[in-house]
Amino acid sequence: MLKEKIINYISGKENQTKEGVVLFREEIEFAEQNQLSNESHIVEKDASIRFADAYIERCDKETENMLKNETSAFLSEPLQYLMKHKNEFIYLESKWFDFVNVDAISLEVDDVFGTYDVMLGLKFQKKFHEKIKEYLNANLHGEEAKFDLMFSNEDGLWNVNFALNYIEGYQDDLTMGEAFQLIYHFLFKLVEAIEKNQ
Repeated sequence: MLKEKIINYISGKENQTKEGVVLFREEIEFAEQNQLSNESHIVEKDASIRFADAYIERCDKETENMLKNETSAFLSEPLQYLMKHKNEFIYLESKWFDFVNVDAISLEVDDVFGTYDVMLGLKFQKKFHEKIKEYLNANLHGEEAKFDLMFSNEDGLWNVNFALNYIEGYQDDLTMGEAFQLIYHFLFKLVEAIEKNQ
């Protein structure tokens, strides 16, 4: 659960720096709301550096072969990059995804609708179907907003696909990094909603 993960992160010796425990806005707000910070000194970092040490691949959509392993500098590319390279998708792994029960996120342009499609596996039990569906229905905005949600018994996770374009805060001029930050924020709030009143 999110609460345990944040408590463990704050108390983990490996996360202590000279400044204190480094966290970002989402985790800090959650820690404050749930009185989890104890005596730890928490330092808020700018969201733009959240994925500085992420593992990033540019891949071919048809073959799923990696075209190039990118550094975090790639995150300053405009999101429009994907419109110009519709044959590619971006695959991103980050330690921060552990908080939102996801291993990795893929982002690509939908060939039919021209939207930025987000694809991921969400690690929650099958019984949370209604809560996940409810959150997606309430928080994807616009008449065209749609999502795919399918449970994989084989993997024990939810395959979730939705268009970034319908998330609050989406703009055409986002960078790749800002797009992944927006996705992370959306997923963090999803996990909060699922685990509320558990």
